Amino acid sequence: MTPLHITEAELARDVHAVLDKVRPGAEIIIEQNNSPVAILRPALPPRRKISEVLALVPENSKATMDESFARNVQASIESHREPLDGSAWD
Repeated sequence: MTPLHITEAELARDVHAVLDKVRPGAEIIIEQNNSPVAILRPALPPRRKISEVLALVPENSKATMDESFARNVQASIESHREPLDGSAWD
């Protein structure tokens, strides 16, 4: 998606309309005298560690995590230590 360029005045005039464009994924470059001042992007979604997700499982849950599952999760983590480049998925 090509970034949109707007002036500070356009942002101030209708910030709600600008945010309506950002929410679905638009990147907006705010300019003053044709020079970039700021970039608005959608916020990253919150992320949880596997340990945090597992801690949310109720005590009376019938879900089980056996040693094989734990080893598989750990092996997956170890095999992908480099940061992922999500731009390739767009």
